[in-house]
Amino acid sequence: QVQLVESGGGSVQPGGSLRLSCVASGDIRRRYCMGWFRQVPGKEREGVATIYTLGGGAYYAGSVEGRFTISQDNAKNIVYLRMSKLKPEDTAMYYCASANDLASCSGSWYLPNKYHNWGQGTQVTVSS
Repeated sequence: QVQLVESGGGSVQPGGSLRLSCVASGDIRRRYCMGWFRQVPGKEREGVATIYTLGGGAYYAGSVEGRFTISQDNAKNIVYLRMSKLKPEDTAMYYCASANDLASCSGSWYLPNKYHNWGQGTQVTVSS
């Protein structure tokens, strides 16, 4: 079992930046990829970005590509999501997730059911 704890959320004006962090603990060897998802009330959880734990290859949702950057510090078991040029539509609860097998990391990485472990989320609000 992998435990995930997110931090770094908050309120920011449009055009601003935030960096989210996700610290992993427990059976961290079973992390093949780490993803960030977001959800607003009444809508489905959507994939934002994912990164392969080994190799560092990353994928992004089209809505955030060029504005968000996912990265990792494997020595500290931390995954980051750097968000810039934030828009009001980026407002959501952001969740960190990990997948226990490599097959879950390929193809439809953006589907929540591909991931096995989840954090509690951190709220991001973009408003003037």
